[in-house]
Amino acid sequence: MGEPTVGVTPPRVLTIAGTDSGGGAGVAADLRAFTGCGVHGCIAVTAVTVQNSVGVTGVHPIPPETVAAQIETVAGDIGLDAAKTGMLASRPIIEAIVAACDRVGIGGTGPIPFVIDPVAASMHGDPLLADEALDAYRTLLFPRATVITPNLDEVRLLVGIDVHDRSAQYDAAKVLHGLGPQYVLVKGGHLEEDVDRCVDLLYDGHTFTELPGPRFDTGNTHGGGDSMGAAIASGLARGLAVPEAVAFGKRYVVEAVRHSYPLGAGHGPVSPLWAVRHWWEEPTP
Repeated sequence: MGEPTVGVTPPRVLTIAGTDSGGGAGVAADLRAFTGCGVHGCIAVTAVTVQNSVGVTGVHPIPPETVAAQIETVAGDIGLDAAKTGMLASRPIIEAIVAACDRVGIGGTGPIPFVIDPVAASMHGDPLLADEALDAYRTLLFPRATVITPNLDEVRLLVGIDVHDRSAQYDAAKVLHGLGPQYVLVKGGHLEEDVDRCVDLLYDGHTFTELPGPRFDTGNTHGGGDSMGAAIASGLARGLAVPEAVAFGKRYVVEAVRHSYPLGAGHGPVSPLWAVRHWWEEPTP
């Protein structure tokens, strides 16, 4: 018998995000995670950034109509089993994305699950989202989301809650769920009270689920949020229910951080290589 993957089309997932010239975050991180999770990745680029491991020195948005055309062209030919967002740059781009997603059935009442990672700043603190776009996230994207995945900095920007303890993490999840997503995942990577673990909190409007994981002593976490969102979308594309897809994404990113590596003079990236068979180290057949 041949290998089971030969000639078999894997699940297809679209990332709608910006580039990272350093290869650690954005569409680069998403495509790396898609491969690690066994799905085919497609892209709709929203902006080209100029960045390395130290910081972002330029952001160049793509015309909104070009972003929308990428989404519709991919969905119309290749088809999609899930989609996710990353850095969206501006309100006009978000509006174009919403219109395109409605036309092809991504999110909302459509059949294609939609993961919204509300990226507002890089891990270096460099702004990646114009101020007027925050309201577009709240009013246009969140009501269409299967799950949103803000970190604590994004929670503060989106709903004004400064999360310093578990109680505030629960409060933030409730407020964010009121904006319309089916599920909210408040990521706890920056929570000060968790010294030796990282607890993400999932909420569906009725039930809270804590997802604990180890905290690693490393600054090489570039692209971690992007990678987790991509892994969650991959789980949804594989047919997992949201709680199981989130647990799938949590497992992926824990191992990606565990295997992260230094790169350049700043923050290195999380690594998908733990999920890839090292065929190049095997004997030549």
